[in-house]
Amino acid sequence: MIILSRNVTIPDAEIDITAIRAQGAGGQHVNKSSTAIHLRFDIRASSLPEFYQSRMLAASHHLITPEGIVIIKAQEYRSQDMNREAALKRLENLILELTVVEKVRRSTRPTLASKKRRLESKARKSSTKSLRGKVRSD
Repeated sequence: MIILSRNVTIPDAEIDITAIRAQGAGGQHVNKSSTAIHLRFDIRASSLPEFYQSRMLAASHHLITPEGIVIIKAQEYRSQDMNREAALKRLENLILELTVVEKVRRSTRPTLASKKRRLESKARKSSTKSLRGKVRSD
């Protein structure tokens, strides 16, 4: 079971985990053991709240298919249990990342002191540049 918040959890029955053979170079034992994990999670058929489902389905993420299925392949570790934990953690992080609500930015006015500093620096630069003119000899 994945616990996302106090109110939102994902039961293990909704997550399809299968063990597959890992890719890449191996050695002894590599062609006999299935240590990689293939995780599938159907967003539409899950018990997630509507807000979570809509945010995840609207996201354009490489782990989510157009049909709304999250596919994660974990093969970083040599142990099947560690790969299972890594896949579940990646699913949890994906859901939390896609459902974060950004704070609304409210524009503020510049302070009086910052306006004065800006005008003083403009005046200083203006006087410096006005002194750069050609020198006349009378």
